[in-house]
Amino acid sequence: MSPIRVVLVDDHPVVLGGLRALLESLPDFEVVGTATDGEAGVREVVLTKPDVVLMDIRMPGIDGLEATRRIRESMSGIPVLMLTMFDDDDTVFGAMRAGAQGYLLKGADQAEIDRAIRAVVAGEAIFSPGVAQRVLGYFAVPPPVAEPFPELTAREREVLDLMAAGERNQAIADRLFLSPKTVANHISSIFVKLAVADRSAAIVRARREGLGGS
Repeated sequence: MSPIRVVLVDDHPVVLGGLRALLESLPDFEVVGTATDGEAGVREVVLTKPDVVLMDIRMPGIDGLEATRRIRESMSGIPVLMLTMFDDDDTVFGAMRAGAQGYLLKGADQAEIDRAIRAVVAGEAIFSPGVAQRVLGYFAVPPPVAEPFPELTAREREVLDLMAAGERNQAIADRLFLSPKTVANHISSIFVKLAVADRSAAIVRARREGLGGS
């Protein structure tokens, strides 16, 4: 079998050297290029066309997420395995959106790195155990339902909801502890934002979106 050809991208020379030594000590791996920033990493991948890229995230210039995005856009067949110390949600899901096929935390042992590289080269997605739990938890939660009429403020939406329920201005003012004049101002603003001519048209729009059950 031909060795698995790897490009390493990390801005810490000690980490880069350690990864290179680790991979070269394993059978079936060949490090064909290294880079210390995202832009150089993309160039190295274009030049060497490896089987897999091990990518850090926080680097000078373009970071690992942008470098991954560029690699996946231009060379979609080359998988990227993130190897980083960051495991917050924004970074993990940012890497997934960028096209990373795997996500390992620095501190993974030799066997984990070996297994992860072979997995992504084989077309699998792989994550460190803690990251995998976060990903599964994210997809287990149903997406939030979008609020109707996002152009309205929260108070305007409350006023519209009560209008759709058949309440008149004075009753709305009493319910929301507002003056009738303030309620009238909110209603005028609602008409403008929803591009409706009168109260009836606003109520029809509101009920179509499920308001009016107050």
